[in-house]
Amino acid sequence: MKISQAPAVLATLVASFAPLCAKVYKQRISPNWAPDGSWMCYQNDLPGGAREFVLVDLKKGVRQRAFDHKRMAAALKQAGAGNPTAIQLTLDQLQFDLQAGTTTFRFHGKWFLCNLSSYQIEQTEQPPARKLSEAEEVKKQPLARLRAYRASRDLSPDGKWRAFIRDHDLWIRENLEDGEEIRLTRDGTENNRYEAPFWAPNSNNLISFRVQPGDIGQVHMVASSPKEGGRAKLHSRRYALPGDKFTSHELNWFDVARQEQKRPEGGLIDFRGPRLRWTMDGRHVRFEKIDRGHQRFRVVELDLFTGKARNIIDEQSDTFIWTEHALRLGMEKVNWLQGSQEILYLSEKDGHRHLYLVDVNSGSMKPVTTGEFVVRYIDRVDEEKRQVWFRASGRNKDQDPYLIHYYRVNFDGSGFTSLTDGNGYHEISYSPDRKFLIDTYSRVDQAPIHELRRVSTGELVCKLEETDISELLATGWEPPEVFSARGRDGKTGIWGIVCKPTDFDPDKKYPVLEDMYAGPHDSYVPKRWSPGRRYSTWTDLGFVVIKVDGMGTANRSKAFHDVCWQNLKDAGLPDRILWHKAYAREHSWYDISRVGIYGGSAGGQSSTGALLFYPDFYKVAVSSCGCHDNRMDKASWNEQWMGYPVGPHYGESSNIDNAHLLEGRLLLIVGELDSNVPPESTMRLADALIRARKDFELVVVPNGGHGGGGHHGHRKRVDFFRKHLLGMEPPNYNQPE
Repeated sequence: MKISQAPAVLATLVASFAPLCAKVYKQRISPNWAPDGSWMCYQNDLPGGAREFVLVDLKKGVRQRAFDHKRMAAALKQAGAGNPTAIQLTLDQLQFDLQAGTTTFRFHGKWFLCNLSSYQIEQTEQPPARKLSEAEEVKKQPLARLRAYRASRDLSPDGKWRAFIRDHDLWIRENLEDGEEIRLTRDGTENNRYEAPFWAPNSNNLISFRVQPGDIGQVHMVASSPKEGGRAKLHSRRYALPGDKFTSHELNWFDVARQEQKRPEGGLIDFRGPRLRWTMDGRHVRFEKIDRGHQRFRVVELDLFTGKARNIIDEQSDTFIWTEHALRLGMEKVNWLQGSQEILYLSEKDGHRHLYLVDVNSGSMKPVTTGEFVVRYIDRVDEEKRQVWFRASGRNKDQDPYLIHYYRVNFDGSGFTSLTDGNGYHEISYSPDRKFLIDTYSRVDQAPIHELRRVSTGELVCKLEETDISELLATGWEPPEVFSARGRDGKTGIWGIVCKPTDFDPDKKYPVLEDMYAGPHDSYVPKRWSPGRRYSTWTDLGFVVIKVDGMGTANRSKAFHDVCWQNLKDAGLPDRILWHKAYAREHSWYDISRVGIYGGSAGGQSSTGALLFYPDFYKVAVSSCGCHDNRMDKASWNEQWMGYPVGPHYGESSNIDNAHLLEGRLLLIVGELDSNVPPESTMRLADALIRARKDFELVVVPNGGHGGGGHHGHRKRVDFFRKHLLGMEPPNYNQPE
């Protein structure tokens, strides 16, 4: 069946723009807090252009209209301030004196004082600016930073010795005109040379790294169609692949008086360069060591006077320790506290990502947070009160385990306080004195709800507002449906959303599209409410669109996360298929005989992998800018999940090595100048498919970067799914309407 463009485009535009014209009310609160902490007020915009002002007595915990809007309008008119209407008062910068029962505000550029008992109004002067609270003053002040020891790279602290490099070896010379020279090393070479050392404060000991350069190859891209015209252009750059030799830094310690050299244990750094952290007295230096393959992480301390090394932290794992591409955590994995010899440490070592307090001197590690939930973000570390303010998910067992809540806990694990409670994804804002917070929470299927809560206990002070979406609902807008089903282990919840066609009819059968991304560095199903029509590009065409977080992605337990280990081809696909089947059992219109899947980058790898490894379920895929073989993509990302050294498991997860398994319909899209995933990954998959005598389609976008191919790629993607899932032949776009 062929389709005409015009009716489809018109129907899409009509359906898409109706919700855009609808207004949403009370979605956000912009508070004005009292200087003395006694009240808070805000303004609500209402249907029909109306406006209301709300006052909250913070001491009584009472929310009410700030004043009688009709009487205020009448009083302003009587005072000669124009002819305002009660429902559209434009009052700015309101302030209240609850004891005196008055309010001050600006109206049409003038300041007024109103008695809220008599509604007598008089013009007044602008009130003085609000003084900053103590908490705000503290926040404004820059943190006092202790001055760390700065090790000399040349002259010893006592001025007696000068260090230098000669013929790749480390030497020292008496700092005299004809001073004696001492050769400290004899194994430096051009490809394994010593670098300028660091002197200890005693001027007798020093350390130097012997550096062996890595062997990192290049990736090449051809710009076939330069904008300025002329010949095609070759773009080449260094690009580390899994298994490449990285630059290594070997730590060496020296004692000048004894002319002794040691190589301390744990001193060979071959992932990242050394980042040294000196103690104030300069006697000790600390550094992080990530073993290649991410199965051991250490914080090492070296005593420069003795040459002895010890591990402050030494974490080991049979799978991986997450050190690379950890997004939005709010602090480093290792957070050194300024006011004590302690570290706050983030780790998944006990089954979920938690916070630990490490005693630097003893190396003892005690949990700050514990339980079956995931610490997601560190908002604040208060060293004076020894408290951590943080966000986490999964602690509320009757809620979606990805929903963010806010908490506070003491360094010793005591005083654990939930600052939020409602069933939703929470976002909060504090009063200037941090005694109160406004908690706004929502879900994809629940518009925002606003509450006022007490910071000290997290208890509810009063409910503020619920977002009014009546106009939006009147357009026929519907939120996505949240659905969860059991994963492959029969017990773990797998969560996703379902977006139905615009003109949904439960008596029809609808093909399904899965938006695929399963990179282990995050989770991806939307959790917050939006007035937009998610996936309307597809639902307007008659597709059901779903998005799911399967096993192997982040923000659940370590066991959930570990599914990706040395097995990126898994991509949670067994869980996704079970999810599809569970939903189909409850909804007869959900046609799992017609399931398509699409994704880009890691999602490009997984969408193609769905066809290769699960051909009985997935029938059609469009894969953009895919990482089709983890040996051909960036080392930092792929070694984090696939490990090191590169072994047969890399080939087992390779779409290229498994191209012969293709049964479904596949469209590949790649930009020839993709600077993220080398485009050769897609081209080699195409080559493997051709050699395996498989049929597929390939779109190469001249000058295209990392993405879906722009407008042309989108059109090809739409037509491909319509053809193979709806049986609709694409129109001839080259013919004028």
